Amino acid sequence: MGAKTALLAFTEGDLRPSLWGAVRSDPLGAIDLVRELHPGYEVTPIGDGSLGDHSYPPDDTSYATVLAGAELFCDLRLVCDLPSQLPARLLRAGAGRRIIMHGMHSASDWLCFAVWENGELVRSLSLSPDAGIGENIGEPYDFELPYWAGEHPVEPMFSEDPYPLPFHPLDLGEQALRALFGFTIEGRPDPDDIDPFDIHLHGFRVADPSGREQAEREARMEQILQSMKPPRRYRMMPDGTLRELGDDDF
Repeated sequence: MGAKTALLAFTEGDLRPSLWGAVRSDPLGAIDLVRELHPGYEVTPIGDGSLGDHSYPPDDTSYATVLAGAELFCDLRLVCDLPSQLPARLLRAGAGRRIIMHGMHSASDWLCFAVWENGELVRSLSLSPDAGIGENIGEPYDFELPYWAGEHPVEPMFSEDPYPLPFHPLDLGEQALRALFGFTIEGRPDPDDIDPFDIHLHGFRVADPSGREQAEREARMEQILQSMKPPRRYRMMPDGTLRELGDDDF
């Protein structure tokens, strides 16, 4: 699956203690919250799962849990490429609490995370090697500082060109996930990390009754497929370098 997340939480302070003490929540409370966040959509229970399995659910799917002092959602619709564009209805839903967003996708090496305190955006970062830094608002957190200081450079594998960012977004993304949510997806967990497979979630299908979203997704996918360049192939040479292969090599 790779490192992928689509997480949004409303919490009274630090989210991690709520996850440490998580117990199975009331499914009726969870479905009410999902309906509140998706007005006008058809919300249907589809079965339960864990945070470890569903931190990045498929389209038209939402996983949620109600914790002591917090609410947690795994839902692609609730994560924005630019977190500052979080819809007003979500800000209202989290009014008076801390709102935490984390989005990550290994296919594009994209990362975003953001924190709001009492409705005010205090930190937002969104970046990828292709698009660059799309958003960088507020003061970096302590866990970010070594990355911005150049202590985690990326060695290019398939090109002599330098990596376009001072660090790999997914590496910082794992640290942001640990700092804000208390767990990681890839790499060796710390002794104090939460086991995401211990966090029970309720699953729901959340469908646009008009069919508009599905049609828009299909149109975007067709556009992407038409714009894709031919694949590039490489071969490992005896000296350990990679050589790009041409048509004559096959």
